[in-house]
Amino acid sequence: MKDILNIISKAPLFCGLPENQLQEIRHIAVDRHFKKKEIIFSEGDEGKGFFVVAEGRVKIFKVSSEGKEQIFHIFGPGEPFGEVPVFSGQSFPASAEAIADSRLLFFPRTAFVELITGNPSLALNMLAVLSMRLRQFTVQVESLSLKEVPSRLAAYLVYLADEQGTKEAVTLNISKGQLASLLGTIPETLSRAFAKLTRQNLIEVNGRNIRLLSHRELEGLAETDFRSCKTSEVYET
Repeated sequence: MKDILNIISKAPLFCGLPENQLQEIRHIAVDRHFKKKEIIFSEGDEGKGFFVVAEGRVKIFKVSSEGKEQIFHIFGPGEPFGEVPVFSGQSFPASAEAIADSRLLFFPRTAFVELITGNPSLALNMLAVLSMRLRQFTVQVESLSLKEVPSRLAAYLVYLADEQGTKEAVTLNISKGQLASLLGTIPETLSRAFAKLTRQNLIEVNGRNIRLLSHRELEGLAETDFRSCKTSEVYET
């Protein structure tokens, strides 16, 4: 099991901070463990602090009044989540659940704000992370609003290729049901999107392993919005 200081030093939020500041952050970190499918916090809970994933994966989601789940993001090792209430002092706007056995570091709001007050570098890192998060949500909203499901899937595969450092093949690190929720659709529609990209010789699917037969064409499809889609190719969401 990784040492807490080692985890903190490699997290983007704390990147570049000197040893003494990392030690101060280590001092306030609380080591927590969650089982798969265990709720970390629920929408409306008081935002008493935020988390950094040490091991495992966490999904951030909302459930509609009809019971439909929408996943907003899935976080892996090194990534922070639940940090907005640290500044706003408000409740969590969505829920978080471990989708694998996970180890998280919890940072209490009051103690962390005190550290930020005396460490401008930490404040700048936090602003950078929040800015990147805002950009991700902007792209997601645009995708859900303007793109058909095949284009959303292509965009996700391009993103995954970039994250995994390859243009030839990717491995899905979440279930297809979770991917459907992340893309704002249903499993049946997602399956048809996979089939369409396969027929177009853009991908080759083998379980969770997906070969990208034409990364360039996937990038092009990822930029396609609903206005350029043929009526016969529209997928319901």
